[in-house]
Amino acid sequence: MNIYDFTVKAQDGSEVSLADYKGKVLVIVNTATGCGFTPQYDELQDLYEAHQKDGLEILDFPCNQFMDQAPGTDEEIHSFCTGRYGITFPQFSKIDVNGANAIPLYRHLTANTAFGGFSGPMALVLKPIVKKMDKDYKNNGNIKWNFTKFVIDRDGNIVGRFEPTDSMDKLKAKVEELL
Repeated sequence: MNIYDFTVKAQDGSEVSLADYKGKVLVIVNTATGCGFTPQYDELQDLYEAHQKDGLEILDFPCNQFMDQAPGTDEEIHSFCTGRYGITFPQFSKIDVNGANAIPLYRHLTANTAFGGFSGPMALVLKPIVKKMDKDYKNNGNIKWNFTKFVIDRDGNIVGRFEPTDSMDKLKAKVEELL
């Protein structure tokens, strides 16, 4: 099973097959509008503008599971992201990434990747919060926070997982390696 076997909901509620993205390099990211990592939208948009013509697609999945940092309707979230950050990459309907209501795509992503640990100064902030939510967080693939990114190669395989504290330069390097 690979990424192309899944369907997801567009903002308008219609079903979108990820097979529509065959042959592309994908960055799949769970996002939030009220998070300390929300400014990463700027860097994601820059990456998209630089490499969409080369076959990159960024698939944005708003998620409100981490301290209610993505409130609002799909339309309100999209309006915020396009107005404040100018995003032009596809943004889908708000989802759950963990637990009983996690969408199948995210169950697949988390079952087939490992948590890479937090890095940098934000690690000191996130570790105690995440540990309170999941005492075994270091030992499972669950999403720990907003702006966790998965890189998918042109064949639909997961080839990288980047935690929200990872340098965007690392993500960019991985994407450029695949393009």
